[in-house]
Amino acid sequence: MKQLLFVCLSVLLSHVLSAQKVALVLSGGGAKGLAHIGLIRALEENNIPIDYVCGTSMGAIVAGLYAAGYSPDQMEELFKSEKFKFWSTGKIQEEYRYYFNKPEESSEWLSFDLQKKDDKFKLQLPTNIIPEEQMDFAFMEMFSSTNALCNYDFNQLFVPFFCIATDVYNNKEVQLSSGDLGEAIRASMTFPFYFKPIEIDGALVFDGGLVNNFPAQNAMNTFKPDIIIGHKVANNASKPDEDDLMAQLENLMMQKTDYQIPPGKGILIESSFSNVGLLDFDQIDTIEAIGYKNTRQLMDSIKSRIHRRVPLGEIQEKRETFNRHKPVLEFQNVQAEGIDDGLQRKYIIQSIKHRDRTFSSDQLRENYFKLVSDPQIKSIRPIAIYNRKNGYFDLHLKVKQQTPLEINFGGNISTKANNQGYLGMNYRYFKNRAYTLSSNIYLGRFYNSVKIGGRVDFPSNLPVYLSTFLTFNRWNYYSNNAKFFFQDAMPATCITEDNNLRFELGVPVGTRAKLTFNSALTNRKNSYYLLTDIQEDDSQDQTAFRTFSSTISLDENTFNYKQFPTEGVCAYAGLSFIAGEENYSPGTATREAEMLNDQTHNHRYWQFRGLYDNYFKLSQQLSIGLYGEATYNNKKLFTNYQSTILSARAFSPTPFSKTLISPNFRANKFTAGGLKTIVNFNDQFQFRLEGYAFMPFRKMTTEDGMQVGIQKFDSSNLAIMGLGGLVYQTNFGPVSLTANYLENKNTRWFLVFSFGYVLFNKSAY
Repeated sequence: MKQLLFVCLSVLLSHVLSAQKVALVLSGGGAKGLAHIGLIRALEENNIPIDYVCGTSMGAIVAGLYAAGYSPDQMEELFKSEKFKFWSTGKIQEEYRYYFNKPEESSEWLSFDLQKKDDKFKLQLPTNIIPEEQMDFAFMEMFSSTNALCNYDFNQLFVPFFCIATDVYNNKEVQLSSGDLGEAIRASMTFPFYFKPIEIDGALVFDGGLVNNFPAQNAMNTFKPDIIIGHKVANNASKPDEDDLMAQLENLMMQKTDYQIPPGKGILIESSFSNVGLLDFDQIDTIEAIGYKNTRQLMDSIKSRIHRRVPLGEIQEKRETFNRHKPVLEFQNVQAEGIDDGLQRKYIIQSIKHRDRTFSSDQLRENYFKLVSDPQIKSIRPIAIYNRKNGYFDLHLKVKQQTPLEINFGGNISTKANNQGYLGMNYRYFKNRAYTLSSNIYLGRFYNSVKIGGRVDFPSNLPVYLSTFLTFNRWNYYSNNAKFFFQDAMPATCITEDNNLRFELGVPVGTRAKLTFNSALTNRKNSYYLLTDIQEDDSQDQTAFRTFSSTISLDENTFNYKQFPTEGVCAYAGLSFIAGEENYSPGTATREAEMLNDQTHNHRYWQFRGLYDNYFKLSQQLSIGLYGEATYNNKKLFTNYQSTILSARAFSPTPFSKTLISPNFRANKFTAGGLKTIVNFNDQFQFRLEGYAFMPFRKMTTEDGMQVGIQKFDSSNLAIMGLGGLVYQTNFGPVSLTANYLENKNTRWFLVFSFGYVLFNKSAY
């Protein structure tokens, strides 16, 4: 009888132990949440079962990946990948930077939409620092097949899962246990101001950490586990100082969370970190190791509370079986939502699908980023829904059309004379074609410009655009740059005016390049002093060059930054025909000295220009750049030395060199090259060291500052230019402190602090 009772008790105890269920609760904490991977790794290695997972913010990402069938090794590989770096920063991979849609470069820092509401116009401020397109596509790509397998029920995942988000309007938590897994995780980790909120079931949702950063009680109510293992990697906001604005905002936004597990219901593991910021994902090895170490230290306590074991091999086999049944992510039907106009929907669908019956996620990725780059589109959130009838996914594009009117602000602030402000305006409209009307103005002591024009895009298998722009440029080279100014010939100032009307047709060449056909009418006028002995009221000498030009060019650009890039390639090859009339009019001093009279000359010539600028990544911290440039034309000399120099092409590979006129770096025929070394302290902060050599095939010379001659090729004419300094790429523009060297008879070194862009509206050729 006693033996029978013992057997029954043993069977009952075995059943109770085998039925013991474990829930894993993971807190938010930004990059600190990578420690959750170390926790999961330690639990699996010790055969501790994980029957349910849940989390908030970064905890939701790790928990969601685990529930979707990702192993700790796969999660670690993902977070270390270049792919993760791009979607966590919003930057577009080099191969998907669609150059064809890229507008002409400008000095803008910020863009604001101008909306009309209640008969009033108001500026709409940006809602997020990090662009959302990369993240939205990544979440769709990673979780759509999982959604299809679990039939949009999170209880049917590899392990059951939920996450916490915040209803913005009602300021309350939302528990997401079904629907689109990627959307749920995306909502839970959408930290205000960093990422753009999304709408789920009619509610605008933000990061769940605002209201509940550790959903242990939710796990008890939902899963009813026997025991909880909780991992805390964050704390409530500390009491703010009266001068600490960020701490005050954190206290206002984030409700206090109870980082506790109900008594007797589980084990709390705490991982604390120093010097780990919200987005310091590059410290994954250190962060994950801390989570692993802290879990191992409490393993005896965990094992004493959890008697059930699941061998690691069994977990891996179950995971492989789960992943094997996921359908391949291939698409057939496309729907565009949020667009009422039928022609606009057709434009978007045609841009994605073209004439293909089906398309893969790789094909979609290329076309998606092409469409995202379209200035007519504000945002596109892709949702993939599995169609069980045909075995393909239906692609639903949640489109927001760009507000028609956009205002841009920018410019450059510098310790030199090239300070300038920038104001731009774009009006966008699209039906079956996309129309963009643009205008801008630069105002400053050194550079002033006005540009107005527009572009029409025709979507087809081979997209085409037509554009036309009228531009008025004016550069004022002041005497504070005189040490670089025609060596010692020019004492005061030179003014260059370039007014042009351009017409352009462009077609894409792959993703990264375009072929353009350009024609232009230009009136370029240079005002300068030929003589050094002048009076205050003396008028300047003037050379006007009125031209018609035609250019065919192949242009490629995948740079990650407009100025001081660290990756990508910029290449250009262009052939131009220029025909024009040169008109020289002497200034007061020159006319009185009777040295030169009014003169007119006709010029017809061909010009070839090539440029190659490429960056190569040698390691995580070190990159090098190779630069080459060449110009060749058969242009005749102009009336005098200064007009010939001013009409010659300038070699100006650095921002500061674009603000100077130096004869040592101007010629009608030249070749030049350079080498750049970039030490990347992180994705935004860099040290640059650049060196360039310029060799003219024929150097223009003068004996008296007026008459111009040609010197045959001489290796001694080689001129050196260089730059060294620190650059920090902000979300608005680069901040730089550089020492600039230009080989010249007199002063050669310039120390320049600058914020913003040294960019100008285009000249004609």
